[in-house]
Amino acid sequence: MYLDFYGLKEKPFSLTPDPQFLYMSESHRTAIDSLLYGIQQREGFMVVTGDIGTGKTTICRTLLEKLDRNVKTAVIFNSFLTEGELLRAILQDLGFASIGRSKTERIDALNRFLVEQLSQGEHVLLIIDEAQNLSIPVLEQIRMLSNLETAKEKMLQIILLGQLELNQKLRSAKLKQLNQRIAIRHHILPLSREETESYIYQRLTVAGSHGSVTFSKSALNEIYRFSQGIPRLINLLCDRTLIGGFVDETYHIDKGVVRKAIKDLGGKEVMTPTYPSFTWSRYLPPLRIFLLITLCLVLAGMILLKYDLFPSLQGTRNLIHNQFEKIYLKMAGEPAPSPTTNPTDHRIDPPKETVRTSLEETR
Repeated sequence: MYLDFYGLKEKPFSLTPDPQFLYMSESHRTAIDSLLYGIQQREGFMVVTGDIGTGKTTICRTLLEKLDRNVKTAVIFNSFLTEGELLRAILQDLGFASIGRSKTERIDALNRFLVEQLSQGEHVLLIIDEAQNLSIPVLEQIRMLSNLETAKEKMLQIILLGQLELNQKLRSAKLKQLNQRIAIRHHILPLSREETESYIYQRLTVAGSHGSVTFSKSALNEIYRFSQGIPRLINLLCDRTLIGGFVDETYHIDKGVVRKAIKDLGGKEVMTPTYPSFTWSRYLPPLRIFLLITLCLVLAGMILLKYDLFPSLQGTRNLIHNQFEKIYLKMAGEPAPSPTTNPTDHRIDPPKETVRTSLEETR
């Protein structure tokens, strides 16, 4: 649809794993290097995990291309298998013409094959994709297969690729022995913001672009925010974005085109961050509480003053009474009365007995 418009020879953001479009992030590179090392050292169990769409299957296909010719492989992509079906699938992928009917016959046939390959200096590698779907009995069967070994080395090497649930399953008490045998573990991380940009332009270049389509910095930020660096989501959004650019007849993808693509995919439309506007409704509840507390204090003070509950504080009480009266009248919207306080109101008179004694002494 948009290939001719952008001068591309093929779709750059197909969801089908294609090794020619492989982008080697730091995490992907470490995963492949670790697996190649484990195979060379004849390690028994290796596990690679990652979120959906982070490139586990692509790593599997890339690994197969990098293996030496002396490595025979059996790759299982359908992980919804019973123990018997798993043994059958392994033997079929290794090229067995006839497969025994019973479980014992199949294990014996596999054991003879492994011994023969070892004597010829060959490696035998079993790779199981989507391994999180394997049942506990099947995983235990796989552990039993790893027991096919000599005194010095493993005859069968096993790589399990799966989502995060695989780690949870391996940590279960029933698979404790299997979990302890895992020699290499690696978790594939999503792409960083910089890796996301490199990933997009590399795929465009492989697809035949020579700078015919560009993305603004803000557009790339929106793609990363939506995808969180997961390659499958990047592909999904970028493909839809190129369709939007084709419709708008533009070779430069800006933030608006990406946001429209996100909306078309059913995602939440990304909004520009704004400062919240001031609204009284947000502040009314605490304001009402403050006014209620203030009113209660005013009424309490007036009651104390009216009923003379603390006669020893007469002078202070008169002063407080005037202040409370001003506050109350101000809240009620009435003008405060003019000061009428007698200067003698705050004078503390001596007791009458003292006055009488003083008069007698003067006589």
